[in-house]
Amino acid sequence: MRQKAVQIIKKALKELKVSFESENIDEVIEIPKDYSMGDFAFPCFVAAKELKMNPHEIALELRESIGTNKDFKEIQVAGPYLNFFIDKINLATNLTKEIIKSKGNFGKSNLGKNKKIMVEFPSPNTNKPLHLGHLRNISIGESISRISEANGFKVFRTNLNNDRGIHICKSMAGYIKYAKNDQPTKERKGDHLVGDFYVKFNEKSKKDKELEILSHRLLQKYEEGDRETIQLWKTMNKWALDGFKETYEKFGIKFNKEYFESNLYQKGKEIIMDGLKKGIFEKDKEGAIKINLEKEKLGEKVLLRQDGTSIYITQDIYLAKLKMDEFKLDQSLYVVGNEQEYHFNVLFSILDKLGIGEKNKLKHISYGMVNLPEGKMKSREGTVVDADDLIDKLQKLVKKELSQRGKLSEKELEKRSLVIALAAIKYFLLKVDLKKNMMFNPKESISFEGDTGPYLLYSYARASSILRKAKKSEKIEIPKELEEKEIELTKKLSEFPALNEKAYTTMNPALIANYSKELSKIFNEFYHACPVIGSENEGFRLDLIKSFRQVIKNALNLLGIETLEEM
Repeated sequence: MRQKAVQIIKKALKELKVSFESENIDEVIEIPKDYSMGDFAFPCFVAAKELKMNPHEIALELRESIGTNKDFKEIQVAGPYLNFFIDKINLATNLTKEIIKSKGNFGKSNLGKNKKIMVEFPSPNTNKPLHLGHLRNISIGESISRISEANGFKVFRTNLNNDRGIHICKSMAGYIKYAKNDQPTKERKGDHLVGDFYVKFNEKSKKDKELEILSHRLLQKYEEGDRETIQLWKTMNKWALDGFKETYEKFGIKFNKEYFESNLYQKGKEIIMDGLKKGIFEKDKEGAIKINLEKEKLGEKVLLRQDGTSIYITQDIYLAKLKMDEFKLDQSLYVVGNEQEYHFNVLFSILDKLGIGEKNKLKHISYGMVNLPEGKMKSREGTVVDADDLIDKLQKLVKKELSQRGKLSEKELEKRSLVIALAAIKYFLLKVDLKKNMMFNPKESISFEGDTGPYLLYSYARASSILRKAKKSEKIEIPKELEEKEIELTKKLSEFPALNEKAYTTMNPALIANYSKELSKIFNEFYHACPVIGSENEGFRLDLIKSFRQVIKNALNLLGIETLEEM
């Protein structure tokens, strides 16, 4: 209904020759705290400067221009405001009917019909296990993929594995110097084993300078095709990639395609050399190939080192071309932390100069870092929270909580505890605005009350429980009047479609996360204030609960969160 009010205002303003985009109207439209002042209010101050009229006169002019409208019970002028009153009973009955019939499709749009988007995440280095920072990346990437799909786009999920380079060679150097026939075991996954030697390298290289030299020599030998170096690289990479696969499966992530830097960097080098011939790039006195981006205020960027070895941006250039050639994308999204904003500004500028992809089709989904109560995580020092360890730790805490609430079979306990633990992690990582750094508190995240994933699952399970106890009926009942909490819940449910579109246009899953929290809070207040089974309005209230249950399920699905019928 908010969007209908926006369109009505936009049309009326146009007749007064005031140009306002729908988004701008949506930003200024207010929801009065007092129901007597309407459901939506448009402050006419915003048009006063352009029309050179006082806001009250503008409100009167707009009201006259609008005339009668079937979507609203009343549209009134109150001083400088134009107030819109919804026919709440009509809204409630029509909305519940629409939600129940549409099921999982409620809230979806056709914004991206016949358009293709690629979302690249989490792009790990194969020198360490996935950690908490990767989990935020994965949660964001998967949520943006789902939100895009819910808005009609064909989405391709891709993952770039950074499986070569100096960081990988550091793990290899650590293994060469300190391994004693170490192999992955059931207790120690391959990615964790590889990560151990990366940490060992950084510990020992502070005193042993030969280690640093060895890592650079290994990189050169790798690019020269040395058989022994390549074999060690293959072995350790397989350990890391097999470990990643287990974590992705547990977290519920599947990719349409995976790319590997090792298959891309040579083609990237060819593009750089071709760009050098064309004068796009230049060679410095030491022999490194670079680009001058002073005009773009990005300084100089090395693209190939003086020894001829490549860096991350080398393969990124070729991969961007490959993606566009392969998939004919309308948009290519890179989900990468805000520490890499400079990298993507440089990358997009270079691609523009090379004529690879259109700048408006490339977007860096930048997000803030995840810190712990004890400080910033550092992979090289081994002070990260590994993804697997975090999931296991939270699952154990959830198992303990569930065991205190009742007896479950081992199989059911395992299933429920994992769903709840993952909901806790995903919601906690998504509820904070993308741009902001955040603090992750594991114990706080699994609380069954407050602003947490388990609380949302509990709200869904409570709705399911009420519906199981009620008599089944397909009849849509029309109430004679509505309680305040019924109105609140109805209005909140009606906001979901517009919010889904906004989550896509802003690329911000936090909007869905916060909506889910607010919706669940209103539902629980409704449940306590309005008796359902046996009440005069039982039929309608059950429809309202069915509607809540469907919308919260749809919203949680956009966050990558699975629901439970029972907690």
